[in-house]
Amino acid sequence: MTKQALRLDAIRAADTDLSVPLTFEEFFRLERDHLFGTLCLITGDRDEAEELAQEAFTTVWERWDRVQGMDNPAGYVHRVATNAFRKRYRRQMVLRRVLPHFAEREHEGSAEAPAFLHEALAALTPRQRAALVLTELWGFSAAEAGRALGVRASTIGALKHQGRNTLRERADDDD
Repeated sequence: MTKQALRLDAIRAADTDLSVPLTFEEFFRLERDHLFGTLCLITGDRDEAEELAQEAFTTVWERWDRVQGMDNPAGYVHRVATNAFRKRYRRQMVLRRVLPHFAEREHEGSAEAPAFLHEALAALTPRQRAALVLTELWGFSAAEAGRALGVRASTIGALKHQGRNTLRERADDDD
């Protein structure tokens, strides 16, 4: 019998006896290899997959009293891990789009990236920072960002342009 078949049989057995809920430790043993393998395929990096799996299981453990009663706790842990991956990926894309000169440096994709991004954005005016974050990080259109900030869409474009120039100049000064 394959590992996956054993895993499915164990889950089915746990599901049939609802009077004995699955403990977190049992759930972890049943799901860890499957989640790790899935994350290895998604990320292409064993270390990142391990980190994401640890974060996902920690999140599920903190909420186990609610998660264990769900119809599909395995689906929940996979969703938590996938969302964490998407969040990391989006942050890296922001570094590449918003801070192209900074993103080429050694900070890209590292644990220092969030602090580095915050430090770089601190050089901008609050309006420039808001325009870049709303459009580049959150995906707002210029019109949506303009409504949120109480300015015209064309002003958002100008603020983004000014902000990128400030970041480019700062990156050139750091060289």
